[in-house]
Formats: sequence, structure tokens, C-alpha cells
Amino acid sequence: MILRLRVPTAAVVSFLLLSASLLATWSSAAPVADPLGTWVTESGSATVRIANCGPELCGTIVALKEPNDPATGRPKTDKNNPDSGKRSRPLLGVQIVFGMKPSGTASKWNGQVYNAEDGKTYSGNITLQNSGTLKLEGCVLGGLFCKAHTWMRGG
Repeated sequence: MILRLRVPTAAVVSFLLLSASLLATWSSAAPVADPLGTWVTESGSATVRIANCGPELCGTIVALKEPNDPATGRPKTDKNNPDSGKRSRPLLGVQIVFGMKPSGTASKWNGQVYNAEDGKTYSGNITLQNSGTLKLEGCVLGGLFCKAHTWMRGG
């Protein structure tokens, strides 16, 4: 026995139009950008590579605008680090963004930020503003006071 269903033509046309509309919307949606890649700091003094470090994000200094200390002519070091054993290490290769985990808010990760200029580590976050702009914040007092810097995607 063959069963034949009668579906009104208008319903079929409506269904097909809705399906086509949804498909077009899904296929034209912009891909979600991610913070992975190379970023130039707001001052332009350093280039930082954001990468996956296990399940978290981290950021490492990969280039300096002025890699050598003018006073010594030698590579700049992490001279302000509170750990005296790390003060002679070159700044190139120092991880300054670490432990960044998704915050629950799209395009934002929370973790810690190391500031080589004062040798301190702050709670912080990174927020992808758009595919070419990243906001980095370092905070004190549980996030009560934060200082933000805008980084631009670099090459």
C-alpha cells in the first residue's frame, strides 16, 4: 500500500525559502577570529606571539624594537624580575602572558600578565576586539584597578 500525502504547495515553497535563507545566513557568517598569532604592543617596543600552551593561551616576546641595551650594547635582559636568578635572562623568549583561560564571555580570556618594566605579575585578561586588535589588561586588587593596552596584529 502506498500512502500519498498532500502538502499544500504554499507550505512547500515557504519551507524551501526558509531553508535557503538559513543556509545562506550560516554560510555567510564571518568566521570567529582568535587571538593566536603575532601582536605588536601599543608602544611598538615589542612583538608578542600568542599561542596555545596546552589548554590555555600564553604570550611570548619574539622581537624587540630595540633588542640591545644602549648602556651595554648587549641584548636586553629581564633586569627587573624579582627572582634574581632570572634577571640576566634575555627578554626575547620571556613569557609575559600566561594561564589565559576562556572567561565565559566570547573573545575574552583571563589569566596573568607579567610586566618586564616593573618585574611584577598581575591578574589580567586579553580581549579580542576584532581580527586585528587585542586589548590586554593588567589588574590589581582583584580587578578593581586595571590598566589596558591595545595591541595590533603584526607580521
